[in-house]
Amino acid sequence: TRGSRGKKNGKRRGKSFTEGWVEFQNKAVAKRVAASLHNAPIGTRKRSRFHDDLWNIKYLHRFKWTHLSERLAYEKLVHRQRMRAEVSQAKRETNFFLQNVEKSKGLEKLQEVKKKKGQEWEEKHWHFQQRATETEIQASKAAGLRSKARELGTIAEHHRKSQSNVTLLAKIFNPSTAQE
Repeated sequence: TRGSRGKKNGKRRGKSFTEGWVEFQNKAVAKRVAASLHNAPIGTRKRSRFHDDLWNIKYLHRFKWTHLSERLAYEKLVHRQRMRAEVSQAKRETNFFLQNVEKSKGLEKLQEVKKKKGQEWEEKHWHFQQRATETEIQASKAAGLRSKARELGTIAEHHRKSQSNVTLLAKIFNPSTAQE
């Protein structure tokens, strides 16, 4: 049969894992059912297609049915918003592409007209400067420090040269002591 061929190949047809929820009136009964069925085989007969599958049942402490419905509604809302955002992004990209195609067609027509008139067509070139690498930044800082050191050296030399000569000042301002 068809099902047995699928089993031999290691494939099971129609198998899908789903999530289910059961609400009990009595908390004690819910705990007992969860404890007894957890990790128990689903199919009891060997020929059952669920023979190798196990129940995975958990008791959720302080969980109410409203929590589940709120969570599902929230997930559905988030999914809708995400889909809306993706669709709007795809529309923006499509419109941008179409606008650029139209611009390209217009530029090609303008180029053909200029060629027919014998005018030269100049392509626009955009010149962007790439951000400096770390080594270039370090090299420029080192060059700046060297030029600053040279500048400070010349300033110190000018300051030293401009220092007043004490003996000359003594002759000028105190002529009586200089003549003796």
